[in-house]
Amino acid sequence: MNAVIIAVLVMLVLSLLRVNVVFALLIGALAGGLSGGLSFSDTITSFTDGLGAGATIALSYAMLGGFAVAISRTGIPELLVSGVLKLVNKDGKATRQNLAKALIVLALLAMAIFSQNLIPIHIAFIPLLVPPILHILNELRIDRRLIAAVLTFGLTAPYILLPYGFGLIFHEIVFTQMELAGLTIDMADIPKAMAIPVLGLLVGLIIAVFFSYRKPRDYKTVRSSSIEGTLKKTASSKDVIVTIAALVAALFAQVQTDSMIIGALAGILVLYMFGAMKWREADEVLTEGMRMMAFIGFVMITANGFASVIQATGAIAPLVDSVSDLFAGNKGIAALAMLIVGLFVTMGIGSSFATIPIIAAIFVPLSLEFGFSTMAIIALIGTAGALGDAGSPASDSTLGPTAGLNVDGQHNHIWDTCVPTFLHYNIPLVIFGWVAVMFLG
Repeated sequence: MNAVIIAVLVMLVLSLLRVNVVFALLIGALAGGLSGGLSFSDTITSFTDGLGAGATIALSYAMLGGFAVAISRTGIPELLVSGVLKLVNKDGKATRQNLAKALIVLALLAMAIFSQNLIPIHIAFIPLLVPPILHILNELRIDRRLIAAVLTFGLTAPYILLPYGFGLIFHEIVFTQMELAGLTIDMADIPKAMAIPVLGLLVGLIIAVFFSYRKPRDYKTVRSSSIEGTLKKTASSKDVIVTIAALVAALFAQVQTDSMIIGALAGILVLYMFGAMKWREADEVLTEGMRMMAFIGFVMITANGFASVIQATGAIAPLVDSVSDLFAGNKGIAALAMLIVGLFVTMGIGSSFATIPIIAAIFVPLSLEFGFSTMAIIALIGTAGALGDAGSPASDSTLGPTAGLNVDGQHNHIWDTCVPTFLHYNIPLVIFGWVAVMFLG
């Protein structure tokens, strides 16, 4: 069996068996290298040589984690929660309830979207915003599967489409890995190529909000000390102004330098210099933030080592030739097959960011063999990488919503988050991703 297939299968099976993803990637790389004719020493060397390619991404996540925790310490999340509570508690009439439902959904959607691009704090806002309003969601009888779908959309669609914040990281990974696989692209083409797949996510969101989960659902009202204790600090006017300035500084620095590391550093410095955070708390805040993002960073670094071993085996070209012969030049079936492979690989790893280095090494030469255009290959790689992120049990895009919605033990991770998001986002992504690839040629 081809070494690439062995490596991916070992990694995927171990991941699905809930083995730590970092270990699954490492064992998969060893299996692929040894089955591909590399010695144990050569396999380790190739793996180690590839680790450096993920260092920038890992450090970006660590700095963003520190920035996220710093923002959470200013009291801004608590201020937003208080605003939501005031809106909901105004009137008990049906019209007011419907308005309150719409406002809550829109507010959470907006915050999830901002958390990827404008205010790059990722899932850090969920445990701060969602638990305090669970009893309000219960009173309004809002289906928590709806909230999970809304949050997951906001955590995935923006970074896939827009090159800011986490979106810049995702686009840089796509750009870098496609270049390493032998295809030079323009980063400005990535948003254009991903527009149709993201439209599929939007369709899934509309179906979830207006059809699947619009009916009321009853939950028990459970008072939790962790929920009651969430609102601790009230942000002052100065804190609000400084936080806004920090976010602007972070975005400006990122755009000017094309570096999320510098952007996060600029935001943190503004928070500290103007007193929204204390200098004596700097070490604690950064350490907490880095710890929060450390696992994702290690997965990304390990995935680059995995991809390096796959390339070192020399098994990619035979795989490309065999698949090309199998589909006999049928681009439509080949594109669909690659998207399905991307779905299973990402479902196993749980991170689209970590999946790109793996699938790019395989899909770029395979796509070139089938004669796909550069834009079509970008759409294929981007969609295949994003597939599974919305529905994987190991994805932070599903773990984050569950962490906030299951504080009182009434929201099941698999059936109330993963299954709804898989049905409403992964299936449309396959369909619209395939349409994009075929349309772009």
